[in-house]
Amino acid sequence: MPKLKAKGLKWLKGFHLIAVSCWIGGAVSLILLYFLKNGVADGNVLYGINKSIHHVDMVVVVIPGAFGCLITGLIYSSFSNWGFFKHTWMIFKWIVTIVAILFGTFFLGPWETTMMEISGKFGMSSLSNSEYLYNENMNLIFGTIQVLVLMITIFISIFKPWKSRKAKK
Repeated sequence: MPKLKAKGLKWLKGFHLIAVSCWIGGAVSLILLYFLKNGVADGNVLYGINKSIHHVDMVVVVIPGAFGCLITGLIYSSFSNWGFFKHTWMIFKWIVTIVAILFGTFFLGPWETTMMEISGKFGMSSLSNSEYLYNENMNLIFGTIQVLVLMITIFISIFKPWKSRKAKK
């Protein structure tokens, strides 16, 4: 398979870094938006915060960033010498990326959507609704864990701590 030249790899790396910034920056923003709920006294404001969280996640920043990482990673692995499974740190990155996207799709996203729907329906009484509180708690805990794992993955990408799989053999 043909490989990208140095200039092409630099462009690809730039797009990959933009995608990473969107994914992690957006995820950090989602966590920070949760804290806007403290002291809210109007159900429409609560719904607006949840709607904003949903919009930043699903439409504008987080999901496009996550899929941008996946796509640029696929291109990197296909058209550079890094490959898919040549290095243990690269395998780790693939696992984290795929698990994070799947976890976001099947857990974080639905929890967030449920919070938005409940707050749209019940307003301020959502803050005493057990389903809303459960979804909020799960999203905050596991969203924070996911952000931390993604940040650790950045440093693994920088330091490349594990030797290539060929060197081990």
